[in-house]
Amino acid sequence: MIVKYSIIVPMFNEEEVIEETYRRLREVLDRTGEEYELLFVNDGSRDRTVEIVDRLCQSDRHVRLLNFSRNFGHQIAITAGMDYAAGQAIVVIDADLQDPPDVILKMIEKWKQGYDVVYGQRLKRKGETVFKKVTALFFYRLLRNMTNVDIPVDTGDFRLIDRKVADVLKGLKEKNRFVRGLVSWVGFRQTSVEYVREERWAGETKYPLKRMLRFAMDGITSFSHKPLRLATYLGFGLSGLSFVYLLIVLGQALFTNTTTPGWASIVAINLFFNGIMLILLGIIGEYIGRIYDESKDRPLYIVQEVRGYERERDESEAVAGRSKR
Repeated sequence: MIVKYSIIVPMFNEEEVIEETYRRLREVLDRTGEEYELLFVNDGSRDRTVEIVDRLCQSDRHVRLLNFSRNFGHQIAITAGMDYAAGQAIVVIDADLQDPPDVILKMIEKWKQGYDVVYGQRLKRKGETVFKKVTALFFYRLLRNMTNVDIPVDTGDFRLIDRKVADVLKGLKEKNRFVRGLVSWVGFRQTSVEYVREERWAGETKYPLKRMLRFAMDGITSFSHKPLRLATYLGFGLSGLSFVYLLIVLGQALFTNTTTPGWASIVAINLFFNGIMLILLGIIGEYIGRIYDESKDRPLYIVQEVRGYERERDESEAVAGRSKR
């Protein structure tokens, strides 16, 4: 049987919400009247998430489970889901229910109109702090200005992509992945569906400030060399200012008696320029680190076990057996 829709749900310690996520996704997909699969990707959860989804696999033929050997990261979990998805249209949605499953039906409608990528664009973010909203607003606009790819603002990974787009993405094996950027980079015909992002249904966020900063760095360095250019411009600018300051100091020493010997100004200047040098070295190090990751050529992820495909295989074998008779 041909699968029409594959729903990819990356998970990390989602035992409090995963059953509700399954219930709401199934309710929405059943309304399509077409064949679908719910592909849950466990990214190294340490709670009962795997146990719960494993039970769902046994009771529902639509449910699949990919269980990683350890935590590889949210973006890698999405990538694995795309690698295993069998659907003609693939939808990525987080397990926390902040992205309403009902929006999937609107995405499917746009897809049937001929669009290859339909991404969810947030009009409002409920239940988030002012700090989170402001930093998110700044991040998306900074990302758009810093990168060479037209990445839509106020969008996450919640989106539908056509099979041919997924097949192209399978060939992109870079290690430090920024999936929404890759989807924008490959092109094709894209459009948006606007929605209001809800509060997290249960549990806690898996993206604290530290991980958000790491994620932002991955997004910028994956699609732009502008930070390196910025380092160059900053170096030239500071060199120019230093030369001007040198002329001022020489002028004071030669033509005035205002210079006062002391260490304070020297120490302050040294600390300032040393700090700038460390920042520049850090930027260069980010790019070198990514080159190092690519050169190792390790697999993006390791799947410990796969569940939910056994029944499908048994059914196909039974059909083959009947046809031989």
